[in-house]
Amino acid sequence: MGERTQSQYVKLKKDQVPLEDITPGELNQPIEVPQLAVHKCMECGQPLPESYTPPADEAWMTGIFGCAEDRENCLTGLFCPCVLFGRNVESLHEETPWTGPCVCHAIFIEGGIALASATAIFNGYIDPGTSFLILEGLFFTWWMCGIYTGQVRQNLQKKYHLKNSPCDPCCVHCCMHWCALCQEHREMKGRLSENALSGTTIVSAPPIQEMKSSDNKDNPETSSSSDKNHEHTGLELQVV
Repeated sequence: MGERTQSQYVKLKKDQVPLEDITPGELNQPIEVPQLAVHKCMECGQPLPESYTPPADEAWMTGIFGCAEDRENCLTGLFCPCVLFGRNVESLHEETPWTGPCVCHAIFIEGGIALASATAIFNGYIDPGTSFLILEGLFFTWWMCGIYTGQVRQNLQKKYHLKNSPCDPCCVHCCMHWCALCQEHREMKGRLSENALSGTTIVSAPPIQEMKSSDNKDNPETSSSSDKNHEHTGLELQVV
């Protein structure tokens, strides 16, 4: 007998590795193509370059020293600036609650002012070198907080395309912190009210129109005949 020839078929073996489970619809997810995500102009629809930044040429609705225009806002910024700052951040970033920025502002700003006041009151009881170090640290902290609050003001300017008023946002908060908080709150309050008014449209029903022919007024005989015809046409037919 001849030798046993080798089979031309290959025996398939099942792998021991478990197959990856695929949920229905997982393979039909949209694919992000960076080339298609192009910023376009809102007016003409032309594509804009990646380095394009919208011009900041919009004017503020109120001035930096217009705190008296909103009395409630002014009193809140004067006695509780931390609460006003928290409200501003929450209005600008809806996902951020106002409590977090409020606590940070209270610790670093109000806490620093309280520490500076205590250092000035007990100046004779504290070593002059220690007082100098405390005031130097508070001065540095004040500028750091001005940079942080200035970033919030800068985000507000980018959102509404506002120009620097009267100068750089960080310098405004470092020099006129309370006035800047009140101005930002008034700006967001006015912008939100404008958006609410522009989003609502009032639709009134059209007046009822009646079709009258001038011939009926001139010829009463034709009008009476048309009324009779209308009475005749109002009859209903019933099958016996």
